[in-house]
Amino acid sequence: MLKVPQHQVAGHEAGIGKLGPLVDESGRFYKPLQGDERGANEVAFYSSLSTNSGIPEHIQRFFPTFYGTQLVEASDGSGLLPHLVLEDLALGHVNPSIMDIKIGSRTWAPEASEKYIQKCLKKDRESSSLSLGFRISGLQIYRSKELGFWKPGKKAAQKLSTEEVKLVLRRFVSSNTLNDLDLRPDCAFASTVYGGSTGILSQLLELKAWFEDQTIFHLYSCSILVIFEKELALKGKNPGAHIKLIDFAHVYEGRGVIDHNFLGGLCSLIKFISDILTAPSDCRIDISAKADQKNLTADNGVVADHKSHTASDNGVVADQKNLTVSDNGVVADQKNLTTSKNGVVADQKNLTASDNVVADHKNLTVSDNGVVADQKNLTVSDNGVLADQKNLTVSDNGVVADQKKLTD
Repeated sequence: MLKVPQHQVAGHEAGIGKLGPLVDESGRFYKPLQGDERGANEVAFYSSLSTNSGIPEHIQRFFPTFYGTQLVEASDGSGLLPHLVLEDLALGHVNPSIMDIKIGSRTWAPEASEKYIQKCLKKDRESSSLSLGFRISGLQIYRSKELGFWKPGKKAAQKLSTEEVKLVLRRFVSSNTLNDLDLRPDCAFASTVYGGSTGILSQLLELKAWFEDQTIFHLYSCSILVIFEKELALKGKNPGAHIKLIDFAHVYEGRGVIDHNFLGGLCSLIKFISDILTAPSDCRIDISAKADQKNLTADNGVVADHKSHTASDNGVVADQKNLTVSDNGVVADQKNLTTSKNGVVADQKNLTASDNVVADHKNLTVSDNGVVADQKNLTVSDNGVLADQKNLTVSDNGVVADQKKLTD
């Protein structure tokens, strides 16, 4: 007998008159096939996984098991519809804490229609996708038998600001917020969930090593699902923390090129998880789960309270030279650095490029999240991307400082 999944945190949910996924008692997950090319793309991707020699066995385990397609009664009562039949990732879990993290600063492929691109851009700009390279699409955190789960609405989760995302990643592995979500997270389970040889960070690093080489696929709007059992962690037992890659309706051929969009978002997530393990008590803000979410107000979701500021859609800095980066994607080898007290980029002068998109940034100041300060005479190339940065120095926290004489 098919039923609505109990622990779904993102995506379309099944219900009366609503088409969504279903599960059965044997551990299979039935995902409705989208009627356009997205459904065909996802079937083709899953069908190729088991026979693709470019995906090693240790990476195969990060993908759900695929059982083919099947006609089943749709959840919206519309009759028999084709469904993907996949592994039910929540099977065997009693009260799992789950996060669905959509990876990539860009969730649309270049081949997509202009209408679809604009739809995705709106969501990317309203979330942390552009600023962090990933966003939380949905989550649930188990609290207790009496209180059940903390499960914010999907729209609220997707619009979390950078600082709110940091807070949620800490709350996800904390014990003291089980009964009071207003407390500063203690990250009591960080070492057993995120850390260790089989923890989330280790799995993410294993995935990263493959994405640094693989040029078979480019994955857009794909998510990493993070799952563990908090009750087991509370009892000092192995919480069974693991990750899975999900959602492959927007997979395109890599054509010999590394998927920098996915890899960049993955490196960013790794950095955040690493920071929690390095300094579990370092949580700068407290946000009540009951309070209104405060999000960045700029169009691209990166800079707030700025004046006379325009930028390209992705705001990406490209072709950085003379920049040394450590294995986990963190900027290293920092020399001759000068920054303002809050680590914000200061005194950027004499940046020149073509004059089409961004011109003449003067006396630019930003809000407390502090991204850019005192940019003067800044112009960029036609596509809005700063190119060919040389002699770049950075601070200990990876913030660019004192950029001078950058030309295109």
